[in-house]
Amino acid sequence: MATHATMPVRRRTRPVTTPPHHGFGVLSWAVPVVLGVVVGFWAFFIKRDGGATTDGQIWLGVVSGVAFAALCYALVRVRWFLPRELRAAAYGVLTGGVIGFLYSLHGNSVLASGLLGLVLAAGMFCTMFYAYYTREE
Repeated sequence: MATHATMPVRRRTRPVTTPPHHGFGVLSWAVPVVLGVVVGFWAFFIKRDGGATTDGQIWLGVVSGVAFAALCYALVRVRWFLPRELRAAAYGVLTGGVIGFLYSLHGNSVLASGLLGLVLAAGMFCTMFYAYYTREE
């Protein structure tokens, strides 16, 4: 019996940028909260520098942690609606921004903090782009 030379191709039924899971679980808010606590304590201890604790240092840690946690949570919620290049760039900007900010708290110049943040943002962009590019269906 004769057959055709080409086999039928199965088409993708959903776009690539949809989330793999339909619901957001505990990790969608737990990871940003834990990272926010880490950043808040890190900022507090850098500014404290072994001296006495003041109200300003506590508020710096709280505001830094809450702001970073909110940005992380927002990125987790919208990441699947972004193309992979923009998604990787968002992770790079978030990482570079927080590391540059924490480095500036230690008394370093704006240029040094910006350069370190830019280098780490580029590294995170490359890492996340590679991860998304190789795992995308």
